[in-house]
Amino acid sequence: RFDMSAKCLLRATQGRVTNMISDLSHHHRPISNFLDRNSNQNLETFQLTEDQLSFYHTNGYLAGIPILSKSQVEILTTELEQLMDPVSSGNSLFYEFNLNESTEPNKVLFHALGAWRITTGFHDVLWHPAFVVAANQLLGGAVRFWHDQLFCKPAQHGGVVAWHQDYSYWTRTQPMSHLTCWIALDDTDRYNGCVHYIPGSHKWDLLPITGLAGDMEAIQQVLTEEQWTQFQSPTPIELKAGQATFHHPLMVHGSFENETDRPRRATVINVFQDGVISKQAKPMLKGTDSIPVGKKMEGRFYPLLNG
Repeated sequence: RFDMSAKCLLRATQGRVTNMISDLSHHHRPISNFLDRNSNQNLETFQLTEDQLSFYHTNGYLAGIPILSKSQVEILTTELEQLMDPVSSGNSLFYEFNLNESTEPNKVLFHALGAWRITTGFHDVLWHPAFVVAANQLLGGAVRFWHDQLFCKPAQHGGVVAWHQDYSYWTRTQPMSHLTCWIALDDTDRYNGCVHYIPGSHKWDLLPITGLAGDMEAIQQVLTEEQWTQFQSPTPIELKAGQATFHHPLMVHGSFENETDRPRRATVINVFQDGVISKQAKPMLKGTDSIPVGKKMEGRFYPLLNG
């Protein structure tokens, strides 16, 4: 027998389950009040300066860009707890779901793609004006969504993300007109596993894949002597929760272990310039529609983020 409070709790729980299994990729606009705090701000307030654009093109990255408010970070971290549950009803909508992608048995690296399809916060953040305006400027035109990622390193035993270039995983699209936005959901520093860059490495050629969650030194085998010398001075990208760093698709980057008492969680938004085309006939991501070779990347799973 249920009393009224139990019935209310049951209805609320059922509502959450329904929301978790509703595929939000059908909606190509914000669908919640997540962005309300930005609604009265002029888009010009989010524009990057000429100095910032010049820094990006010279170094291959631009860090410390404020994206999320404290309340927005709290919304996303709350949703993240639900998404990391291995028996969550929304897991079938992930393109990839790895409770632990680390190759080290005593380390943990949670990595998943597709959160935008499952919860409203991770869906709506794609249309955040602070992100979209900057992405337009850095890519020089309108942008389409490619896919999102979650990277989480728990306190004390967080695993590495080995050195790599993003585009080495994205060669099924062309031309190389892509951009990555890495948003901190915790304060991140060199001690809890922040991202490190090799400034200027975006001017290198495309490197072979040497693994994403394994040996940090594996990349050495594919570098020239000159590149390895440049590699000795990586730049740690320390961010406050809610801040972001943008980087070029050829930027060599990675992050070390988290052995602190603090978690290191992040969400990543990957986009490409409108007009990029497909280089393969099979679906780009699990569960998505296929796009014929030579056809423009567009449709339900690759929405235009400029409205």
